[in-house]
Amino acid sequence: MKVGVALTLLAVLTQAETHGFQRTEERVPCANFTAIRQPLFGDLHVHTAYSFDAYVSSVRATPWDAYRYAQGEAIEIPAADGEGLLTIQISKPLDFVSVTDHGEFLAPIDICSNDSGRLGYWWPHCAMTRASSQWVQLLAADWWTGLAGQKEGEKSHSFVCTLSDCEGAGRDAWGRVQQAAEDHYDRSETCAFTTFVGYEYTDSPQRQNMHRNVIFRNEDVVDLPITTYETGRYNFPDLWRGLRRECTDAHGRCDVLAIPHNSNLAGGLMFRDPQTPAELKDRLFFEPLVELVQHKGASECRYDRLLGIGLDTEDELCAFEQVPGDNLGMLGTVNGVVLTDRAELKSIEKFARRNMVRNVYKDGLAYGQKNGANPFVMGVIGSTDTHSATPGATEEDAFTGHLGRRDSEFRNVQDHFYANAGGHAVVWAEENSRDAIFAALRRKETYATSGTRPIVRFFGAPDLPDDLCSDADAIAKAYAAGVPMGGAIQASDRPLEFFVSAQKDPGVAGNPGTDLERIQIVKGWVSQDGQTHERVIEVAGAINDASVDPMTCASVGQGSRRLCTVWQDPDFDPVQPAFYYARVLENPTCRWSTLQCQASGVNPFSDHCEVQASEANQRAQAAGASGDVYGKCCLDEQAQPFYSPLIR
Repeated sequence: MKVGVALTLLAVLTQAETHGFQRTEERVPCANFTAIRQPLFGDLHVHTAYSFDAYVSSVRATPWDAYRYAQGEAIEIPAADGEGLLTIQISKPLDFVSVTDHGEFLAPIDICSNDSGRLGYWWPHCAMTRASSQWVQLLAADWWTGLAGQKEGEKSHSFVCTLSDCEGAGRDAWGRVQQAAEDHYDRSETCAFTTFVGYEYTDSPQRQNMHRNVIFRNEDVVDLPITTYETGRYNFPDLWRGLRRECTDAHGRCDVLAIPHNSNLAGGLMFRDPQTPAELKDRLFFEPLVELVQHKGASECRYDRLLGIGLDTEDELCAFEQVPGDNLGMLGTVNGVVLTDRAELKSIEKFARRNMVRNVYKDGLAYGQKNGANPFVMGVIGSTDTHSATPGATEEDAFTGHLGRRDSEFRNVQDHFYANAGGHAVVWAEENSRDAIFAALRRKETYATSGTRPIVRFFGAPDLPDDLCSDADAIAKAYAAGVPMGGAIQASDRPLEFFVSAQKDPGVAGNPGTDLERIQIVKGWVSQDGQTHERVIEVAGAINDASVDPMTCASVGQGSRRLCTVWQDPDFDPVQPAFYYARVLENPTCRWSTLQCQASGVNPFSDHCEVQASEANQRAQAAGASGDVYGKCCLDEQAQPFYSPLIR
């Protein structure tokens, strides 16, 4: 599994940023407080029935249900037929979560789904939204996306807002979002679980994704979500201006972040050069983070294994969890048939460089060298983007999908084969409280995982002690002598060193975590001629012979429980702008799709896979499925640019 950690070399980290955080809310201090900080695992991208695309996929779970699920309680999600229910439960609770339902359509969906006494409830589009027929639901979803300006045309309001009071319904729904977060926030000294009030800003003209998750620091939030209805299309900078006007400049305690996600599906539009000094300032303030991985793919880097070509990279690991297209059309598969050519493979030559965050980092360095300021100084997180109200549901061996009935049961393999189980947002914070976690997000002391829970530390500085890996006080000394992940290191003539440590995911009872294989450091820099460069350096561990049993997917071979090193960059140039981040790799394991195919009697490793898939299809069709359900199980890895039955 990949873990991305960003460490940039741009400025001096001040003493105030390395010790403590400011309290902005009234609450009991946490009993579990540590000055050297603790890793907290969360999910900052979660949808419930309050989101139009979840509701039309038969999801009826509320924000309260999502928070209960995150804390280890069982909830029900829709089965593939849209009427049956499946009971699911996370194996290990999360530490923090934000429900981020789409700000757009909070009001119309509330009218369509609640209180038949309102006239708008009976509007035909609302009736379609409530339907149980898959095809009627898809028509309703298409209608909603058209209203949201996600096709060729501009946005328009639903007629339901003529029939009923959308402003009042929107305030009611936004109030319930806040209430659910408050109800599940543990303000006691136990500090078992933290919630954040949030929503998703959903700008995707012509299906090009420029979405942001808006996360508020405390209960002091905007009166109503600022959406694309207020900003217009192609205009996320106006989101920042609105948040400044209605939050950070308006209230004493209101603070907020906007976290972009799925730049891999943005058609190159997510990270443009700043058009004004104010836009540069706002991007740096409001967007210190980027969501690097979630169920719609990874956005670190891209490599076409079939062609042997990367998107400005030679890093073959960049084939990890890539989807063929470069826009939200990748979701357009029903009963195994792709319904839009927008989902087709976008060749490397036509794929936008800045869809990939590593290229954005490099371009930011070049922009900063030329213009004096780097606009793309971002730490990283992962999340799920679940539309089934299941935050943290990232286990490959228990993956139930993230799109309600659309990828429930057999539909996961059939229609969403290129999706993945999602990732985690991890922060290093003194305690599990809103202020402590938000401060960690703001200073970028964060990392992303692609689903498992390794513990990763990363520090940089000139002259770090060489014996940190064996020192019981290593972390305290690293904080004293160096800069933690997400920070900036002052240029020095002395050699630059990095302390990086990773502990394997401990797993849960009966299901131990996967051993670690190696740690890499990815370096990017810009030379005096303005050209950008990158290098991937192996710093700890090594490629081993670990694999899986092709019949059972059981792990074969061993790796490491812990990897650690102090690495000095032999090519460090103090006048050369550069960034460094760590990537931790686990031993290979079976992908979720491999496990689900095998559970249905279809083994991707078998020479008889096609015969097995045909027999499994007959069984599925006899039970009510349509189309080719299990054919993708037998994809030939050697003929695919990104897919592999194994992941690392």
